[in-house]
Amino acid sequence: MPRLDQSEAFVHPECEVSHSTLGAFTELGRGTRMLNTSFGDYSYTDRYADVANATVGKFANIAAFARIGPTAHPMELASMHHMLYRSDDYWNETSRWDDFFEKRASRRVHLGHDTWIGAQAIVMPEVTIGTGAVVAAGAVVTKDVAPYMIVAGVPATPLRERFCEPVAERMMALAWWDWDHETLRDALEDFRALPAEAFLEKYEAA
Repeated sequence: MPRLDQSEAFVHPECEVSHSTLGAFTELGRGTRMLNTSFGDYSYTDRYADVANATVGKFANIAAFARIGPTAHPMELASMHHMLYRSDDYWNETSRWDDFFEKRASRRVHLGHDTWIGAQAIVMPEVTIGTGAVVAAGAVVTKDVAPYMIVAGVPATPLRERFCEPVAERMMALAWWDWDHETLRDALEDFRALPAEAFLEKYEAA
């Protein structure tokens, strides 16, 4: 039997998952922490990834120790410390600052389909990573990334297009990530063997 299936996510030991939904054929690597996230079908994390306040498309590839949507501190106030918003950890008869948590949760990251977030990369809140884009290992992404663009560095800047714009547009129109499980299986050898344009030529005509 395959290790992954549509009925239940494969969650490795030491994971912490709260207020999140996991799609079919998903996997969370050891020690992954996930909060307030919608995680699309076939997406996975490697070890100790940290994903918060995110909408993740299908077939996302999130490498070890990547951080998606790191939560912020209130820099505009007199203090940035937990005591302001986790007050009940410090004093009796106080409560958590719900408005702060709600505001932080609303600053969502959006990862498109078939994205690759490299090891130890950071994607900041309210950033959109377009479908098919690649974020290099160790990059810090502070601005939106176009579909099928490869970015690297601190802060991340474009290196090159993964596919030229016409091919990227055709790939998004084909939207193979929406194919059902059996159709994906039928096309597996072509995924393995055909360059992107040859794959498009074959399946656009189907």
